[in-house]
Amino acid sequence: MKEATTGALRPVYLVLGEERWLVDRVVSAIREAAAKGGIAGFNEDKFTAGDASIESILGAARMLPMMGPRRFVLVRGVDRWEKKDDSDDGDGEDERGAGGKRGVSKQLSPLDALAEYAKAPSPSAVLVLVAPKLHGQRRLVTAAKKGDFLVACEPLNRRALPGFITTMAREKGNPIAGDVAEQLAELAGPELGYVVDAIERLSLYVGPKQPITEDAIAQVVIRVRQSTVWELIDALGRRRLDRALAALADAYDPRDGGLRLLGAVSWSVRQMVKFESALAAGASQAEAAQRAGVAPFKANDVAQSVRQLPKGALAGWMRMLAETDLALKSSRRPAQAVLETMLIEMCSR
Repeated sequence: MKEATTGALRPVYLVLGEERWLVDRVVSAIREAAAKGGIAGFNEDKFTAGDASIESILGAARMLPMMGPRRFVLVRGVDRWEKKDDSDDGDGEDERGAGGKRGVSKQLSPLDALAEYAKAPSPSAVLVLVAPKLHGQRRLVTAAKKGDFLVACEPLNRRALPGFITTMAREKGNPIAGDVAEQLAELAGPELGYVVDAIERLSLYVGPKQPITEDAIAQVVIRVRQSTVWELIDALGRRRLDRALAALADAYDPRDGGLRLLGAVSWSVRQMVKFESALAAGASQAEAAQRAGVAPFKANDVAQSVRQLPKGALAGWMRMLAETDLALKSSRRPAQAVLETMLIEMCSR
């Protein structure tokens, strides 16, 4: 991104990673930088590996630009050329037949051909190769690492996501508290595309320079107030399955398949885990609330919920929440039925 901003582009970029939002930002920035000084779209070629031949792709990269300083050549799906039975050891050396006579020259695989091109790329083109992943021992990957043209676009881990949210919200001009950023990470993550969309909608909802709050998230992201979630948590802590199922019925939104509601419950349970851990370490109730990101006016309710649970119950809840998340994403059962099963199991703990 920095190279694109300064215009100091490399002739080849290998963009690997499964975080689509980051990949799209990188490709867009390089494309925009490559087009400077020329007519937009005039010196561009976009290919999909397999649909286009390696010869046509390299031909486009070697073609001289017209009415501009550079050509931009984008190749998506480069991993389609990676086959399980491809040893990727093609080096272009001649094979010898019987008696040591030279035979037909071994043809390079598409990935090896790209690695060869990267050794002496066209100085008037920017070739961008995109794939979710490639084997680390591929000649193209090792060349990209050695030549420093490998761009990693991997998903952010759970711990890094709140910081990303805080930065993005600040860029929009909207402050966000650390605990609220964690809540949004739980509800909107892990895909950055959805997270960024949620921040955009929240920024428009709260207005310029206004903080993004729990209430805004309840209105814009999950359409359920956190107080309803705490009613559900309280019912679970008291083993009141009837009240828990009633709260679920009120809060469940079929449009998101229950995932946003599960995220809200998971975030609240994670707060309780932090709160319980702080109390066990000798912290006061107020200190425990601060460490767990619990609002001061909720501290008594959270303390009561934590203390009425049997020892180890929260750890069991966390396991059930993880299992439910997997079930919602992979099971054919109705989402509401999956959540109801989770509540029954949590009440029996």
